[in-house]
Amino acid sequence: MSFAWYAHLKELNNKPWIIAALISWGIALIEYLFQVPANRIGFTVMSLAQLKILQEVITLAVFVPFALFYMQQPLKLDFLWAGLCMLGAVYFMFRTNV
Repeated sequence: MSFAWYAHLKELNNKPWIIAALISWGIALIEYLFQVPANRIGFTVMSLAQLKILQEVITLAVFVPFALFYMQQPLKLDFLWAGLCMLGAVYFMFRTNV
């Protein structure tokens, strides 16, 4: 979703917003076509909360390299802190019931 949501800021900034929106929606549709079956399969072995946390971890793992390498954003220590917070969230969602 990072590419669908943010790449138009770099690649389509000189195009009308409707063109950028349609291209972004097309990219997002392809990603959603993979996500829906993955969530259905995942829901057979994980809880809804676990699926959501896993989605957020994957999003952050994709977004940081995307921001650094594709969008040429500077590396920030905040990326590390956000990652550590997500690791804590994963721990609490996936630990056995206490």
